[in-house]
Amino acid sequence: MVQPSAHASHILVKSKGEATQMAANINKFKDFQKFARKKSDCPSCQKGGDLGWFRKGQMVPAFDQVVWELPLNTVSIPVKTQFGYHLIWVHEREE
Repeated sequence: MVQPSAHASHILVKSKGEATQMAANINKFKDFQKFARKKSDCPSCQKGGDLGWFRKGQMVPAFDQVVWELPLNTVSIPVKTQFGYHLIWVHEREE
């Protein structure tokens, strides 16, 4: 059986305050991409935060959990991991 997979983008920053402020200013995916390119600490910033497709369980647990619960095409609340604070945008999921 194949593991479910998802296509998502994220923005990684150091502080919850910065992530919260950004989330409040994201109304559509173009906004998300713009913030990812300018503010994200992840190399994916060059692709507007795009992480491509990945399987369930491939990401750190806190990140993975949000990917499978977040409504599609919306921005998450800040998610804390050992890397910092993420804002997540899920494009598609294949169960």
